Amino acid sequence: MNLAAPNANCPVSCHNCRLRQTGAFTQLPPKVLEFIESIRAGTVTVSAGETLVRENQANARLFTLYSGWAFRYKTLSDGRRQILNFLLPGDLVGLQQEFDGAALHGTEALTDCSLCVFQNDSLWAMFREHPRLGYDITWLAAHEESHVDQNLLTTGRRNATERVAVLLMHLYRRLDRIGLAEDGAVAFPLNQQHIADALGLSLVHTNKTLRRLSALGLHELKNGRLRLLNPRALARIADYYDTPPRLMPLL
Repeated sequence: MNLAAPNANCPVSCHNCRLRQTGAFTQLPPKVLEFIESIRAGTVTVSAGETLVRENQANARLFTLYSGWAFRYKTLSDGRRQILNFLLPGDLVGLQQEFDGAALHGTEALTDCSLCVFQNDSLWAMFREHPRLGYDITWLAAHEESHVDQNLLTTGRRNATERVAVLLMHLYRRLDRIGLAEDGAVAFPLNQQHIADALGLSLVHTNKTLRRLSALGLHELKNGRLRLLNPRALARIADYYDTPPRLMPLL
């Protein structure tokens, strides 16, 4: 992990942030953007497969993922892994350990990532000096809880076909709303082991389910990109009908 001055992937000024230009995030007054810049400690670049936050790590930093994919996970003593959530550009990383003192889960880069890094005491400063940012942090925590609820429903009640369909729909829609869909397709760097670890399926079952959905003409995975060929049918299979999301906070 290389902590450095802001690089080409993560601009020096929040005013030049590409994510803020997508229309997916709430707009902030110039003074608030200047405050966010003042509590940044720089940026970090992480290579694919590298650990950003280790399980039980104390004093982990607070980040905003600017580019790339990452995932949060927990492991058992025998090495079995549960992926808790996939992190995409704009997501806040490390909020949980700000309250627990140590990271209760790990975070790993799925692809090469660029992240904004915040000072260790930045959370207190946000609540103290800019209550609206404090509210945004609370909203992000509640939003993350909704993801946990959805994941629990998926692994607890949906069958394998429904689980995979939910994952494809959910990730595609998240990427599309931040401007990362192109010609009806999005980058999809997950391998089948990632999908299995996220959905509580065996690798064999995951492979069979993906092939079944593809044979039905519902999606296409080719050259690391996902295309939804029949999103309405996929949504019906998944029983997944999300409402149009509100603008999200971005730190």
